[in-house]
Parts: sequence; structure tokens; C-alpha cells
Amino acid sequence: MQRVFAAMIVATLLIPPARAEETELKANHPYVGLWVTQDGHIRHELLPSSRYIEARGTRERAYEGRYEVTGTHIEYWDDTGFTADGDFIDDVLHHAGMILYRP
Repeated sequence: MQRVFAAMIVATLLIPPARAEETELKANHPYVGLWVTQDGHIRHELLPSSRYIEARGTRERAYEGRYEVTGTHIEYWDDTGFTADGDFIDDVLHHAGMILYRP
């Protein structure tokens, strides 16, 4: 048990902290923020931390996970295990048959 704990401490110390400019760049990324279907039923919040929260109707946290944007393409890895992707086209998010807009 002590070896596991010691290994966790060493691993934590070896991971460099995020630089302020990296965090600021993510916060200012043009796709970070809220995306909503036209009827407002589905809402994706892309957080600066590379995490997302998807709300559906009255379920505020229907899905959560991480995402990564490469160019205009987005990949999602949900905490429950499924994956999805989408594309940003003319400031509109096309994702899994849905079209989401900035509110």
C-alpha cells in the first residue's frame, strides 16, 4: 500500500501544472461555451477544461465527459463509455444528427 501511495505522489509531482497562458487559450477558444438545438431541448456546454456537460430537457446533466477539438472537428468521450464526434461548420455544431447553435 505504501508503494502505491508513493507512486501516486511521484506521478503527481512529475505532471507539470498547466501554464496560465494554456488555460487562458482554452477559455478563449472560439468553440468553448454553450451550444443549443433550435428548440432548446439539448444543450452542450463545452468547458475550458476540455470537459463537457450535455443537458436534455429538464435533465441538466444527462451526459458528461471530455472532448477534444482539432481544427473544426470535435471528438467526445462520455464518462459512461460511449464516443461521438461532430464538426463546426459556419459557427454551427453538427453533432450526432443534431444541429446546435450559439444561444
